[in-house]
Amino acid sequence: QVQLVESGGGLVQAGGSLRLSCAASGRIPRLDAMGWYRQAPGKQREKVVTVTSAGDTNYSDSVKGRFTISRDNAKNTVYLQMNSLKPEDTGVYYCNAQVTHYSGTDYYYWGQGTQVTVSS
Repeated sequence: QVQLVESGGGLVQAGGSLRLSCAASGRIPRLDAMGWYRQAPGKQREKVVTVTSAGDTNYSDSVKGRFTISRDNAKNTVYLQMNSLKPEDTGVYYCNAQVTHYSGTDYYYWGQGTQVTVSS
């Protein structure tokens, strides 16, 4: 199976920056789209940004201009550079990966999450 390991979360002051990383490992016939999602306490998980294998991105309006996603296909790793952080960005950030196996079936994997806390 595929495992996703996130890192880079932490506590930061409003206006500061953090860089999250997510590395996929295991048997990966084809790694397709990847993305970042977040969940604040008491709220539903929401999409932050996704990126296709071709590099096409789709950002949530709330993070456009502040967050940047990138991926290294050779390393099966995706990054999230977060700038100008706001207290409302606080939450657990989860990495997601779409994997197409040899059967042609798509599977969606999730990381364990990494906590991001932005203080005012």
